[in-house]
Amino acid sequence: MARDITHNKLNRISAHKVLSKELFKRTVLSFYKYVEINDVDKLRDLLFAEWSKLGVLGRVYVAKEGINAQVSVPENKVNEYRLAVDAISIFKNILFKQGVESEKQSFYKLTIKVKDQIVADGLNDGDFDLTNIGNKLGAADWNKKMEKGAVVVDMRNHYESEVGHFNGALLPQSVTFREELPMVIDLLKGKEKEEILLYCTGGIRCEKASAYLKHKGFKSVNQLNGGIINYTKTVRENGLENKFKGKNFVFDDRLGERISNDVVSNCHQCGSSSDHHTNCSNLNCNLLFIQCENCAESNQGCCSPECIGVFNMPLEKQKKLRSNRKKKEIFHSHKKIDLSLKFNR
Repeated sequence: MARDITHNKLNRISAHKVLSKELFKRTVLSFYKYVEINDVDKLRDLLFAEWSKLGVLGRVYVAKEGINAQVSVPENKVNEYRLAVDAISIFKNILFKQGVESEKQSFYKLTIKVKDQIVADGLNDGDFDLTNIGNKLGAADWNKKMEKGAVVVDMRNHYESEVGHFNGALLPQSVTFREELPMVIDLLKGKEKEEILLYCTGGIRCEKASAYLKHKGFKSVNQLNGGIINYTKTVRENGLENKFKGKNFVFDDRLGERISNDVVSNCHQCGSSSDHHTNCSNLNCNLLFIQCENCAESNQGCCSPECIGVFNMPLEKQKKLRSNRKKKEIFHSHKKIDLSLKFNR
C-alpha cells in the first residue's frame, strides 16, 4: 500500500519526542487572505506536500473563500517558506505576522483542513460585501483615534479578551464569532455615526466584521491592520505607546503571548491575580480555564474535585469513561467555575 503523504499521522506523544530532538529554533508566523479558490482540495494537498518538506508545523484552514494559517517554521527556512507562499499567485504579497513569543513550543504537527469557511460567521449571502471593508489602520493611527475617543470593539471571544484587551474596549461575552456579530450590533446601537475601531488577533475576523457593520449602516468603520500581533511588533519597533494590556490569546499550545506586564484577569478557582490559561488535566473534561500556580499544584491541573478523581484513576478506566460518555457540550468558563455543573449536565 502506498504511503499517505498528504496527512501527518503522528500522535501528540510521538510528535513531541521528535520535536524534543530538534537542534534549531522555530518562528511562529500567521497569515490569512480572503480570495476565491477554485480547487480547494488540490491546493490543500499541494500546500501539505511543499510545507512538509520544509519542516513546517501548524494549523491551516482552506476554503473557497480563502486561507487562514498559523504555522511554526524552522528559523533557517523562514525566507524559503515565505517565497514558497508568495510563489502561489493568489497569495502574492500576503501579509505575514510573526509571533511575539516564538521561542515557546506552539504546534506539534502540520494539519491542513478543508472547511466551508475560514471563519464561521453564520451569515447569509448578501449580509456583507468583502469588497467593502473598513479602513485599515496602522498602530500610530490606531493610537491617535483611540486618544480622540473612538469606540473600540474587541472582535474576539470572551476567553481571549479576558486575559488581554485595549483599554476601554467593548468586550462582547461571546463563545464564537458566529454569535458575536449580532452582539456587537446590539452593543453599538445608536452609534451608527460614530467612529468605530475593530480589532482581533491577526485581522481575519475584523475583515468580515467591518464589512458586516458597513452593511448595517455604520458610517465610519476601521480595523487594526494585522491585528494585535502586527500592532505589538510595530509599537515595539517604533517606540510607540502600547495601549494593549495583558496577554494576546493564541490558538496553539502556547495559549497566549505576553504583550504587557499587566495581569488583567483572575484565577477561576481562587480569584487571585492570574492570566495563565490551561486545559483541565482530566482528558474527559479538557475545559479551558484560568488557573494560578498554587491552584495548579493543589488541584493537579484540574478544574474541579470530580476531575481530580477521574485524573487519578488508572488510564484504562479513564479511557473507558471517555468511550462510554455522551458527547459533552463544549463551553469556556469566563467566571469562577461552578463545580455543580461538572459531570451533572
